[in-house]
Amino acid sequence: MNRLFVVKKPVNISSNFYLSRIKRKYKEKVAGFSGTLDPFACGCLIVAFGKYPQLFRFLKKAPKTYRTTMWLDVESSSFDIENIIKTEINNSKLDEQIVKQELNGLVGTLEYLPPKYSAKNIDGKRAYEMAREGIDFEMKHITSSIYDVKFINYNHPFISFDIKVSEGSYIRSIAQVLLDRLGRNGTLSYLERLNEGDFVFNDEVALNPINYLDLEQNVYVGDKSWFILGKKLNIEYFENKADNHYLIIFDDFFSIIKIQDGEPKYVLNRVYFDETYGNLI
Repeated sequence: MNRLFVVKKPVNISSNFYLSRIKRKYKEKVAGFSGTLDPFACGCLIVAFGKYPQLFRFLKKAPKTYRTTMWLDVESSSFDIENIIKTEINNSKLDEQIVKQELNGLVGTLEYLPPKYSAKNIDGKRAYEMAREGIDFEMKHITSSIYDVKFINYNHPFISFDIKVSEGSYIRSIAQVLLDRLGRNGTLSYLERLNEGDFVFNDEVALNPINYLDLEQNVYVGDKSWFILGKKLNIEYFENKADNHYLIIFDDFFSIIKIQDGEPKYVLNRVYFDETYGNLI
């Protein structure tokens, strides 16, 4: 079965383990997810069955919005509640107006170090694996775009806010930047992904991938049977001949092709759908 939908991952479970639950629920063997959520985090997780995991790299998955809570005066090696080193009792409250001011100051381009407890690939190994093994290594700076930040409340020692970011952002590290600017230690105690682009949780309703593909549509004026039979494609039958990935839509299926150096090639061919219901089959 080909199916694209959004699940809501609960806290205290890895994305991989939760996917195994989803596979058992729908009795599917071939499945994948996009955008790993840390075990302590919850929320929107894009899941696909059948051929649809191959669509992940073409989906519009940004910007992403997270709801999070910072816990002041708590130190954690992973910048979340999974690896707390120490806690302090500090009754010195921050000025709420300064908190709001520094939150707004995050908007724009931000350079920072990703957390060592992350799925970043370091010389062929996950950073979190090396961190758990006590291996000494350095992370490289990355840059994220912060599109919007909305203050929710400050109930000492907890500060809650929503933040809209570019793909590949690490909220745990962004929170550390904010804490540094506020002159306090702290960690995240809650993190929920509200959306990835237009993907939001809606009771695991099946989605029509065509509505979520970040691809330019091209027009093919040749014989449809060439796609059905998987024949070698000819550039002269495409309206747009520029190098790029393209979506080709027929009445009962769609294909993704790549044109490079004037030669069109299949990337994903003959994905059939039911136009009546808008759900692919």
